[in-house]
Amino acid sequence: MPVTNDEIAETFERCAALLEIEGANAFRVRAYRTAARTLRNLTQSAASLVRAGEDLAALPGIGKDLAAKIGEMTETGHLALLAELEGRMPGELAQLVAIPGLGPKRVKALHERLKIGTVEDLRRAAAAGRLRRLPGFGRKTEDKILHEIARRREIGRRIKLATAEQAAAPLLDYLKAVPGVEDAVIAGSFRRRQETVGDLDILVTCAKSAPVMKRFTTYEDVAEVVSAGTTRATVRLRSGLQVDLRVVPKASYGAALHYFTGSKAHNIAVRAIAVKKGLKLNEYGLFKGERRIAGKTEAEVFKRLGLTYIAPELRQDRGEIEAARKKRLPKLVTLADIRGDLHCHTDATDGRNTLAEMAAAAKARGYAYLAISDHTRHLTVAHGLTPKRLARQIERIDRLNETLKGIRILKASEVDILEDGRLDLPDSILEALDLTVCAVHFKFNLPADKQTERILRAMDNRHFNILAHPTGRLLGQREAYPLDMERVLRGALERGCYLEVNAQPERLDLDDLHCRMAKEIGLKVAISTDAHTTGTLGYMRYGLDVARRGWLEPDDVLNTRSWRALKKLLKRG
Repeated sequence: MPVTNDEIAETFERCAALLEIEGANAFRVRAYRTAARTLRNLTQSAASLVRAGEDLAALPGIGKDLAAKIGEMTETGHLALLAELEGRMPGELAQLVAIPGLGPKRVKALHERLKIGTVEDLRRAAAAGRLRRLPGFGRKTEDKILHEIARRREIGRRIKLATAEQAAAPLLDYLKAVPGVEDAVIAGSFRRRQETVGDLDILVTCAKSAPVMKRFTTYEDVAEVVSAGTTRATVRLRSGLQVDLRVVPKASYGAALHYFTGSKAHNIAVRAIAVKKGLKLNEYGLFKGERRIAGKTEAEVFKRLGLTYIAPELRQDRGEIEAARKKRLPKLVTLADIRGDLHCHTDATDGRNTLAEMAAAAKARGYAYLAISDHTRHLTVAHGLTPKRLARQIERIDRLNETLKGIRILKASEVDILEDGRLDLPDSILEALDLTVCAVHFKFNLPADKQTERILRAMDNRHFNILAHPTGRLLGQREAYPLDMERVLRGALERGCYLEVNAQPERLDLDDLHCRMAKEIGLKVAISTDAHTTGTLGYMRYGLDVARRGWLEPDDVLNTRSWRALKKLLKRG
């Protein structure tokens, strides 16, 4: 099985962390991290590019040395440099660097002074109060470390939805190609489009089960066959992801799909309705006595229970069943409703493509507009724009718009919110923009009241339009910063501001619950990709997953409107 982009990127990130602990040149460390980001943003697999003879050194942030290392991994599945680094120090030190409160210097001190080499070593030392003996460590640091380790263990083996898709899509295509297979679908949390996925549940209908079971258990990415029967099998992929395959009768397909899609709470509530009607609902169908009266399709099951069809994203037992009974389910927003993207980057800061390339890619997606929102000066790691550089970019966008047909490039900026609530650029340059996307990029550890006041003060600026990735979380890496979200939502509504659903797979921020909260108070949101490449404009669908789980309809979303209509909403008094 070819090595995936994620696997190569993860290897490069481990190398970067270990090199940093060793005190290697900062440019070398950054090169590995930049290459990892490029790989995660690639729309094609690096392995296929290598096989096709493409020059990977031409990719942004790669170069000849790293291109050779990518080639090494696609050929062998391993990287000699990582093995060399792990030979000099424990490999788990790379995981310690990612824990909030620890950096390369602290991890190096822990390793040298306390012989800590693993996460478990760290947990034991923190629990025993040994860390506070070292300079720069204290009781609060120990408590934070213990909390973070516990949180990561709770997350366990769950992986991001987008990562699960990389494994799921080729496997599903492989199974659909098996002779005799009629239906094949992934159920569970994957179908509900949850942020993270614990495992995959695949349902299949077919003429005979034997061929599909054999093909499934011999799939090239299978590392272990956990169990195999005539109608059910379980395997573990190389990534560690567990996959269950069930072959179900055509007559039970809808009932089984509903049952295995879940959620558990939703299923229990629907089964309770069946019981009240004197019926029995399970994965085999809806029964009246011994007679199956529905089960071939999900819609058929819902109809016999007096419910309109409930989209998988809504199946959380959060009011969807009552809404289905009263025929008041939302008409959820779809990709076809989206008219443009309000947050993306170019190579003027930390993006990978030019202004013209991003415009062409957005037009190819059928968008009417695209906001170029490069970073501002405070974010030096992203080579943020000064007022003078932003003014030059505004001029370039104006010139480009004179040549474009069918799409408009919006002049925007991702403006840093400073600690005191001021914006990172003066009003004199902000007023020349079509919109601003404002964000917190530092001082995540402020108390909830201060962080909330910081954002509300920023919203007081009449040039503030959209709060980007509002809680600052990174799935599996960084928790949301403390924030009174209800105050922020209501503050935005009062001031004529909006919040963003950031569609980056590691962010998905706002989450679905906050989307629902925004809808209930009448606050509209933007669904934006925060794209740093032309390919990652395609992340829009992940933002839509969140919005749909939050019950959002087209009218709840800013960028379902024409530019003319959107412009009116963005204008503040």
